[in-house]
Amino acid sequence: MDMLERIRAQAPQLSAAERRVAQALLDRPNDFIQAAVADIAQSVGVSQPTVIRFARSVGCTGLQDLKLKLAGSLVGGVPYVHASVGPQDPPAELAAKVFDNAISALLRCRNAISPAALDQAIGLLAQASRMEFYGLGNSGIIAADAQHKFFRLGTPAIAYADPHIQAMAATLLGPRDVLVAISNSGRTNELLDAVDIALRNGCKVVAITSTGSPLARMAHVALLADAQEDAELYSPMLTRLLHLTLIDVLAVGVALRRGPELAAQLEKAKRSLKNHRRRVDP
Repeated sequence: MDMLERIRAQAPQLSAAERRVAQALLDRPNDFIQAAVADIAQSVGVSQPTVIRFARSVGCTGLQDLKLKLAGSLVGGVPYVHASVGPQDPPAELAAKVFDNAISALLRCRNAISPAALDQAIGLLAQASRMEFYGLGNSGIIAADAQHKFFRLGTPAIAYADPHIQAMAATLLGPRDVLVAISNSGRTNELLDAVDIALRNGCKVVAITSTGSPLARMAHVALLADAQEDAELYSPMLTRLLHLTLIDVLAVGVALRRGPELAAQLEKAKRSLKNHRRRVDP
């Protein structure tokens, strides 16, 4: 995880004063790098020791170490874009902001994702006797998309978006099955309860969630997707794109892991759709 993502992920655990420093850094990271500790403290309205404590709270030895790591994040080839839309934005500017934020979030997730975690998740899914995908609300739509991709890979796959059904279905999962739990916050009680039931039955759990969440800590494998967005005002749009892309990565990985025999099966399924498409006259 780069420095910006680490700070954003850890911000909720910081003190109120340190959170103000974190927000100032996230709002203007380039200015933060150039500013002296006294200037940072004055602009944020905290003491200079608070700025130093903030640097240590996010895993740095001091303010200079934080600035060096922050500079590395900013020049690492991934744009740090978080342009909030406003009612005064014309359509062209609105479109540019939404696209830029999406591209930035995808690039940052690509660079931060753990290759070892991806490999482990693909391995579990490739060997599963049954796959189930759980998500609530917006994540339920992503779970349905995952079912649409994975049922064609030769393993029973189903998605549940109702918490009561999730709890009942989880009781039927066993050691040869894999549950993929999807949650932006990773803190929804009903989903965590279903995951706990599956774990007690020996089921393997892959989580697609945010850094440091309870769901990430419960799962055998956690694929972390963090995006800076105003989820209080809008539905989590950027996180949805990250989760959908991670599902695509897993589906492609499992298809490749299954080998050439799966290619013939997928081609057969594709041919079955030809008769359902209207021919276009030349």
